[in-house]
Amino acid sequence: KHYQTAKEHGYVDLAGVDIMDGEGEVDIPVEGGKYLNKDIVGKNFLNYDFIAVLSHFKGHQMGGFGGALKNISIGIASSNGKAYIHSAGKTQNADSIWSCVAKQDAFLESMADACKGVIDHIGKDKMIYINVANNLSIDCDCNGNPAAPEMKDLGILASLDPVALDRACVDMVLNSDDPGKAHLIERMNKMHGPLILDAAELLGIGSQKYNLVELK
Repeated sequence: KHYQTAKEHGYVDLAGVDIMDGEGEVDIPVEGGKYLNKDIVGKNFLNYDFIAVLSHFKGHQMGGFGGALKNISIGIASSNGKAYIHSAGKTQNADSIWSCVAKQDAFLESMADACKGVIDHIGKDKMIYINVANNLSIDCDCNGNPAAPEMKDLGILASLDPVALDRACVDMVLNSDDPGKAHLIERMNKMHGPLILDAAELLGIGSQKYNLVELK
């Protein structure tokens, strides 16, 4: 059904579409993780030696916000891998996840752990990250009935550092003069969203320090 949806939206006509866990899954190690010692990803993930991570930066009903780090962790994990992250390592069975959901901070730190596994496997110098900060709803695109966007588009940002990139996007929301930002900031704070930045930085994934270079 995922492939059929991609086909109906025209992606199959543009390029090859690979549902990475369509033919099974595989464990990759997580070194130094706080909660996870492995990440569970689609088997076809092993076929790639470079990744361009294109993310829609916006709010998120569970993570506070979703950007590059969430896309690396939840986006690349298989169904069972998603359960493993959401449960902070308690279960890798997608059918039992809702009885094993971790506390919020543990979930965010587990996402950072999963990011570490992916980046270590591919290599820091073989990943690039692009965040499209538009249609800034408080909810994720995965929500079947998301709240309508309330603030103006911020633009497209890119970096070789996913921590710096997500930090810059969060800061742009915080520093915006758009009054529509209030609900998005409330969502990020309520769900402790920025904690993933601290956890990822602590794991050595990247830095929250950055320089904004505007291209015209």
